[in-house]
Amino acid sequence: MADLVEDVLREAAEKESKFKSVDVHKGIDLDIDEGNLLAVDQNPLELRDFRSNKELFLKNLARDNSQLLINRIWQIPVEKVEDAIIAKLPAPKTIIPREKPLPKTKPLTKWGQYAKLKGFHQKKKGRMVWDSTVKEYRPRWGYKRVDDHDRDWVLEVPQNADPYEDQFEKKNKEKRERIAKNELQRLRNIARSKKSKVPGVGLTPLEHPSRDQLGKALAVAKISTASVGKFTDKLPKEKPAKNMGKKRKFEPNIGDIAAEKRRQLDIFTKLSKKQPAVDITKATNQHIHQEERERSNKKRKAGQTKKVRGGKKKHPVGKGKKGRRR
Repeated sequence: MADLVEDVLREAAEKESKFKSVDVHKGIDLDIDEGNLLAVDQNPLELRDFRSNKELFLKNLARDNSQLLINRIWQIPVEKVEDAIIAKLPAPKTIIPREKPLPKTKPLTKWGQYAKLKGFHQKKKGRMVWDSTVKEYRPRWGYKRVDDHDRDWVLEVPQNADPYEDQFEKKNKEKRERIAKNELQRLRNIARSKKSKVPGVGLTPLEHPSRDQLGKALAVAKISTASVGKFTDKLPKEKPAKNMGKKRKFEPNIGDIAAEKRRQLDIFTKLSKKQPAVDITKATNQHIHQEERERSNKKRKAGQTKKVRGGKKKHPVGKGKKGRRR
């Protein structure tokens, strides 16, 4: 019996010798941040042990610090959820820099702003939808989706349509137009969120385009050639397109040095003058225009005072005269 007890005690001592104690003592307490699961050790290193066996030293140091962190976690209130013990970590104390900036919230689209204003709530649509044709549930999108137009091997020709019109091509064209319209709306939403203008798309299809839109479409069609409209013939009495921008002209890198010197000297002369340069012609024209406007305003006011309803003139009332009363 005594031999059996000795064997049990010996085996227990051997097991305990394999595992270290959970009680770890440090000269300087660790700064532990439970929220980030972070432990900072400020104790000085034992250089002799570190130089003798680096791997073993770092392994023991990591084990002791991890044990102190785990001991601190066990001091936090825990709860049991489905055979698992869960500890609710406190708010982190240490501010750790992010690798990437915080994601920005996506700006609302035009429909999103309207829905928020009216209080609409978007409902999440289910993926499976009942297809009345095949009498089974089909995916809303993707392969074998509901109301798949690709499986329509025959299409009915409407009564008012051309009997020789290709209905399949018509349906594909309408689909392409819907896709293009959605893409244009998406670009407009992006431009509106960035507070910039939507890039020009030429002439959008309209039933009754205006004269300006037709002129813009003609100008866009002319410069859509390989030569950018350089060899495109002009129509008789054709006027230049409005609001189409002007092509910028740049000076050549290697040009007339004398002309370049003259321009630089002119700029330097204007900057060195104390009084700013005055365009006499422009100032005179503005003064004449202002005088003409004042003269026309005076004439208009004088004409308004003379006119009376029914085309009759007012009789002036002076000293010693009695005005007519009606």
